[in-house]
Amino acid sequence: MARKIGFYGVLAYIIYGLFFYWYLFYFADTSLPFEYDGSTADPATFLNGRELTLSEEYSKIRNLLFFLATPFEWIFYLLILLFGLSKAFKRWGEQSSKYKVLQTAIYLIWLSFFAFVATFPLSYISFSLSKTYNISTQSFASWMKDELIDFWVNYGTMFVIVSVLYWLMKKSTKRWWLYAWLLSVPFTLFMMFLQPVIIDPLYNDFYPLKNKELEAKILTLAEEANIPAEHVFEVNMAEKTNALNAYVTGIGSNSRIVLWDTTLNKLSEDQILFIMAHEMAHYVEKHLYIGIGGYLLLSLLGLYLTYRIMHYVIDRWGEAFKIPSVHDIRSLPLFLMILSMLMFVSSPLSNTVSRYQETRADRYAINMTDDSEAAIQTFQELTRAGLSQVNPPLLVKIFRYGHPTMLERISMIEDYEMEKRINHNK
Repeated sequence: MARKIGFYGVLAYIIYGLFFYWYLFYFADTSLPFEYDGSTADPATFLNGRELTLSEEYSKIRNLLFFLATPFEWIFYLLILLFGLSKAFKRWGEQSSKYKVLQTAIYLIWLSFFAFVATFPLSYISFSLSKTYNISTQSFASWMKDELIDFWVNYGTMFVIVSVLYWLMKKSTKRWWLYAWLLSVPFTLFMMFLQPVIIDPLYNDFYPLKNKELEAKILTLAEEANIPAEHVFEVNMAEKTNALNAYVTGIGSNSRIVLWDTTLNKLSEDQILFIMAHEMAHYVEKHLYIGIGGYLLLSLLGLYLTYRIMHYVIDRWGEAFKIPSVHDIRSLPLFLMILSMLMFVSSPLSNTVSRYQETRADRYAINMTDDSEAAIQTFQELTRAGLSQVNPPLLVKIFRYGHPTMLERISMIEDYEMEKRINHNK
């Protein structure tokens, strides 16, 4: 039975990979509808021939890597179970310590290590790809340092979650999913509070914006939007990437506005103010808190479905997977696999909500700054810096895009400008 499950699992992954290779490289049409030819949304008007070619090549390979990466996780966890490695990790933990908490820690370090090794080739290919296309400027040593920080941050977080989760499973076999969700609410908020001041600085250096004149203009915008911001932060990303970004992070007293130094170096002041107005819209319209609420609702449903699916799978294939019960830590790979599948399946919904919020933020920003030229040039420069497709394939948009496509964003600005002219002539 185990061999049969493994064979069909690997076969399904190969068929899935071949489908997306065919879809992205031979079937999907990324050309613009004819009515946009020659418009400011047409990449041919602001990218040269080489940039157009590189954009298509880079996007296709990057999208293929995305669609291959998540299901690879599922195959990894499936094989960990079928080959009895999860059982071996538990045995090594029990042989190394008599304390339950240390046994859990040892089990997790082995699972995390094997996962790191298994996913490293795809991670390195992604890093190498971004270097080849001049998106990344990061050295291998710097990238490896970030990968190791990721490993230990994820391990520490996972250790806390898994220790509490399996304790709840043993205490309440029927309600553990609900109690786990209730505890996840304060934990999620606590992690969001810590993110800007504890976790993010592990990767990069943050400091108050050096350009005080620009900071004053940004804070004036924030004051107009009734945002209690005292400082704008910049982060040194130029040594890692040529891409552009800005964001609002954290909650409560730890919330902050952050600009990548690449954004400061490559965009004009008007373009930066448009981006800042966009980020402020998320605060004004409470998108962060709506996002937290949506995440918590989805996680409640996800934990309940995971509880039901785990019981079904273990009742039917527990022997093949070498899992005697749900509350045995050997079931952790199954738990992670199911949760990952549910997150992947729900991503079109969460991306749709995110794209709606980002559209609202774009509209807020253009109304606030009333500078269509700066807005359009910003989106064009973002496209150039990230070698993004202006009109990506449908499945890519559904599963990958938390923002509207550049075609949609630039078209919205053009529509705004047209409406303004019509209203002015009335």
